[in-house]
Amino acid sequence: MSAGGGSSPFEAQSKECRTLATVSGIIPALRRGECRAEGARNATETPQGRQRARQPVSDRPLRVDPADRIGALLPGARNRGGAPRQGRRRPRLARRRRRFSATLLRLAILVLLWAVILGSGALGYFALTLPDTSQLGIAQRRPAITILAEDGSTLANLGDLFGEPLTLKQMSPYLPQAVIATEDRRFYSHFGIDPVGLLRAAVADFRARHVVQGGSTITQQLAKVLFLSPERSLARKARETLLAVWLERRFTKDQLLEIYLNRVYLGAGTYGVDAAAHRYFGKSAAQLSLFESAVIAGLLKAPSRFSPANDRERALGRAAQVLDNMVDAGFINVADAVAATKQGRTLAVLGRPGSRYFADWVADHVREFAGAGERDLTIRTTLDPRLQAAAEAAVADVLAQHGPKYAVTQGALVALSPDGALRAMVGGRDYGQSQFNRATQAQRQPGSAFKPFVYLAALEAGLRPGDHFIDAPIRIGDWQPHNYTNRYLGDMTLAEALAQSINTIAVQVAERAGIGRVITAANRLGITSDLAKDASIALGTNEVNLLELVSAYAPFANGGIGVLPYGIAEIRDTEGRSIYRRAGSGPGQVIAPATAAMMSDMLAGVIGHGTGKSAALPRPAAGKTGTTQEYRDAWFIGYTADLIAGVWLGNDDNSPMNRVTGGSLPALAWRNFMLAATNGTLAKPLQSAPPVAESPLDRLLGWLAPSNAAPAPTSGPTPLVPESWRYPSPQRDGGE
Repeated sequence: MSAGGGSSPFEAQSKECRTLATVSGIIPALRRGECRAEGARNATETPQGRQRARQPVSDRPLRVDPADRIGALLPGARNRGGAPRQGRRRPRLARRRRRFSATLLRLAILVLLWAVILGSGALGYFALTLPDTSQLGIAQRRPAITILAEDGSTLANLGDLFGEPLTLKQMSPYLPQAVIATEDRRFYSHFGIDPVGLLRAAVADFRARHVVQGGSTITQQLAKVLFLSPERSLARKARETLLAVWLERRFTKDQLLEIYLNRVYLGAGTYGVDAAAHRYFGKSAAQLSLFESAVIAGLLKAPSRFSPANDRERALGRAAQVLDNMVDAGFINVADAVAATKQGRTLAVLGRPGSRYFADWVADHVREFAGAGERDLTIRTTLDPRLQAAAEAAVADVLAQHGPKYAVTQGALVALSPDGALRAMVGGRDYGQSQFNRATQAQRQPGSAFKPFVYLAALEAGLRPGDHFIDAPIRIGDWQPHNYTNRYLGDMTLAEALAQSINTIAVQVAERAGIGRVITAANRLGITSDLAKDASIALGTNEVNLLELVSAYAPFANGGIGVLPYGIAEIRDTEGRSIYRRAGSGPGQVIAPATAAMMSDMLAGVIGHGTGKSAALPRPAAGKTGTTQEYRDAWFIGYTADLIAGVWLGNDDNSPMNRVTGGSLPALAWRNFMLAATNGTLAKPLQSAPPVAESPLDRLLGWLAPSNAAPAPTSGPTPLVPESWRYPSPQRDGGE
């Protein structure tokens, strides 16, 4: 501005610019700074320059910024959402969201495309690697072995047993209904796979936090039965699904159900409902009652666990569940289920679970007599069902009544006829819980039950039952054996020492006879286990099993004839041809009859007035007790004229019992068994030793000896000079 208050030329032009910009709406193109700069230039430029600056604004090139439009300058624009700059952010955020959604969609399509490609490849792989279905009608199986008792009753069926193939119309109508109600209620409506069942099983498993239900259909189970192994894997499940769809396209629903019921495994080596019906109930599947059908349908979940031959009560409980399923499915009403349950309380099941120990032992020896062929076999054995029942009851009763108090959990019993035929065998407390046969597989120390072989060797070496020995402390090297009672009785005869199970005299007798002769005598009578050439052999510190120990007592009972224990009398094939028949064989005479009779007289004293008095019978009997250190094993082996039997009690973990000796619980179990076994049979005397004529020298020595004189025990242990055997461990003192 000039001093006179008038306007300069460049001020007038600047005012003109602002006026034109406001009126024409092009103020964004002419920023204030530019106008001011132009005014400054007019003040300093030459008249020619100012003349160019006065050119019309419309002739000048303009740059328009959207932010400087009139609309952006209005008051309302600034009040909406704050500054105008936020209006630019909203379109950018929307564009970013649209770009992210598009990217996510493209990624999902890509993942889906790869999933289809990989899924198709996997489907093609599993389809190409499916098992051969051309052998659909051929069943691969092991030879079936039927084991019969002496009276022809069935003891066990081993191997794979198939029944007659039956149609649904030939079967009991309850049988397919029970299977469908329990295994696959939508069997007739699905296409081989049941999505509803899969969802139901998944929900139930999720709630229980473990697998409680399966979603497999009957068709899927059939595919596994016919073509696949029982392995649990995703590959097997995929093949199972493909095969199920293939089976549904090839067969009708009734055909699928027929094949399944004729081929599924139902425990005890049986395949198909007809084989199971004959195995458990002795009848065809066409004759099954409602409850029997429920029992067989219940086996599908776990054939061994719910087998009525293994656990009758558990099988009955499972059958009750199947009946409830049939009620829910509408196949039967509640009254039918209640009536069937009442009928089931008297259900009779073939087979004897306890005899499975014997059946397994027989099956292990079949190949020795019938070879390794693929034919089905029927084996008639020597087992007496009446004696077997008595043996099972004797062991079960003593364990149930006295086991908890005396800390004893297991037992075994073996009974033989004098020729070695096995009449009864109990291999343990419960075959269902443990198939380990403690009568044939368990190697345990026999304790004093081994002493008869020591005394036999002494008799064969020239000693006699009336010979005198001194019961006193003795020492062999560093080993000093003790009596069970830790008392010493002084002078006694050989027979009395055996009856009272005196350890010190047993060691003296073994030394007098010779350890080698003791081992030879034991082997000759049937002890096949390894025996160490050790002085402690006299106290039974070498391990043997119950069967060989009982069979080694047989020569004492039968007049000195060695036996080989056997259980197979005859083997026939399915056509009735005899493959093997026992003709009688054995070691022959292993003890002189007179020596066997002397041993029998001495062992009768054990029951008559010795450590085995608890085993006394109302007929002549003989036997021997045995107890190992710390009461880990307790034995009683004894016999009458017609039967030899032995009992072992102990624990599988070799833990001590509560002061159980051979003369207590084992003798009690042996007596109970023998009472039942000999009930109704004629009592016979044991073979006795012929009277020995007294020689003149014996009479002279007897006259010179002071009457009732007994040498006083020595103050210290009497040292014995060992022969060529090693010193035993100082801890091997033996038992009773």
